[in-house]
Amino acid sequence: MTPEERISIAERKLAPMFERIDEIALFNQEKVLAAFRKERIALRHFVGTTGYGYGDEGRECLGKVYADAFGAERAVVSPALLSGTHTLTVALFGVLRPGDRVLCISGTPYDTLRGVVWGKDNGSLSDFGISFEVLALDKNGKMQHEEIKRALQENKYAMVYIQRSRGYELRDSFTVDEIGAACSCVRESGFEGCIFVDNCYGEFVETREPTQVGADLIVGSLIKNPGGGLAPTGGYIAGKARYVEMCENRLTAPSVGGEIGSYAYGYQFYYQGFFLAPHVVAQGLKGGLLIGKCMAELGYENYPSIDRLPPDITRAVRFDTEKQLTDFIQSVQDVSPVDSFVKLEAWDMPGYDCKVIMAAGTFNSGASIELSADAPIREPYVAYFQGGLTYEHCKIAVREILKKLL
Repeated sequence: MTPEERISIAERKLAPMFERIDEIALFNQEKVLAAFRKERIALRHFVGTTGYGYGDEGRECLGKVYADAFGAERAVVSPALLSGTHTLTVALFGVLRPGDRVLCISGTPYDTLRGVVWGKDNGSLSDFGISFEVLALDKNGKMQHEEIKRALQENKYAMVYIQRSRGYELRDSFTVDEIGAACSCVRESGFEGCIFVDNCYGEFVETREPTQVGADLIVGSLIKNPGGGLAPTGGYIAGKARYVEMCENRLTAPSVGGEIGSYAYGYQFYYQGFFLAPHVVAQGLKGGLLIGKCMAELGYENYPSIDRLPPDITRAVRFDTEKQLTDFIQSVQDVSPVDSFVKLEAWDMPGYDCKVIMAAGTFNSGASIELSADAPIREPYVAYFQGGLTYEHCKIAVREILKKLL
């Protein structure tokens, strides 16, 4: 059977899920459009500013559009938030104070966050006397509600932390329903502090965001889902106004908060990217399902299950050997629009405790809403595949990957 035939069969089997993804994209597109119309976005909002940025309408209204679309009281969206990890760090240090305790109920956090919370003499939470404690997931990769209740009843915490995506773990990412159930469990335990969700890779995958099911604060990166492939850098923090304001004080300074912040290049790509994001996310979801289905047919274990809608845009594919893993990552680089000629090598990427290989032939450096794949060079050998600005590009990539595997 040719790669084209395998893809055609996979598409027919996936048709019902593709249809549902289109329905979700339509719902989210209407939601984003309503936010733009409510805030009366005009050409003047795209104009850049310099210096302090006092009265920067583009910056201010961009935050309002995000807040409206995400069902939040307030949001800050800024190119000065340099990555997902940086945005998480700003938010954590904004809300937490020395002596506070954090309970992470979603298992061990992503590699780059570990230095933020447990690092020694590097300005981490630990260095400031803030403890970050982890509750393990159950054998099925789910949050343990009884253990959560027990921990909250026995100890005093300032924050409950949830990581929506799998990171480099072999588990499914959490759905909004699962996050909502965890938020309810936390509140039923008498917890009155901040419920914080790392929302990276999850925006616009479903019709609701964690802020609409009980989360107080969500955080994400603009070179992932909400940037729509156009935002060149940046991050967002959205949720309850009092918490977002605390984060703004950390991002800038306590005396000025969200009143300053300029960006000379202007905000058009931020607005336009957010407007396109529901559609672009749908393209990536379809691409992830297609490669998951085709790889499963060849006997490769991959997550999440191809029998249900994915909870985020990432897909994990497991290989037997390091060479199989690196060959797969190279195949993704080979079909990229940028740097397709580059031969990849694993390297000591900042924030990781092992070498990482990354296919990122992207227009925006490191953008994982664009077609990309990466993997830590360690057992089990798992590639993490995500993104795709167009389904057509994903389809071409799957065809070329299959040619090398068959």
